[in-house]
Amino acid sequence: MQRRRTVTAQQGFTLVELAITTVVFAIIMVAVGVSLVDGHRGWNSMYNRVYSDVVTDSYVASKMFEAMVRRASRERVLFDEAGNWVEVYYYADSDSSAVDRYMRFYGSDGALNVEYGQLNPRETLATETVCENVSECVFKGAGRSVQMMLILDDGSQAVTVACSGVMHNQ
Repeated sequence: MQRRRTVTAQQGFTLVELAITTVVFAIIMVAVGVSLVDGHRGWNSMYNRVYSDVVTDSYVASKMFEAMVRRASRERVLFDEAGNWVEVYYYADSDSSAVDRYMRFYGSDGALNVEYGQLNPRETLATETVCENVSECVFKGAGRSVQMMLILDDGSQAVTVACSGVMHNQ
């Protein structure tokens, strides 16, 4: 008796098919990896521009300046002739009948500072640094408003801030 041999198709992949599949898969993975890395670099760059020290400092400086000037009395304000500082006057509390305090904004040693003090007798009570990396700071007045032009520069990014506050109190 003779055995019958049946020819069956071999199961599995050939070496050429495996090599081609591996190359195609590697190309797809490299493309995905490159796009992920590029997207991450772009996101980091944008994040650093939006949340850098100069941007956050500019926001803090403008908000603080506007709030303090709004609180000031419109009776009197002093400016340096060169625009290097501005001094506004305010009431120590809501029960005060006379303007008895002052705030002086000025740029010094690459920082924007505010000096708080009392008027009679003239005495400095506190000095606070509002922000760093200040390359230029100019103060001007127009009517009842006080304006500040501030340029912040940390070496990699420069931000220009122009803000204005209107003195509301009598």
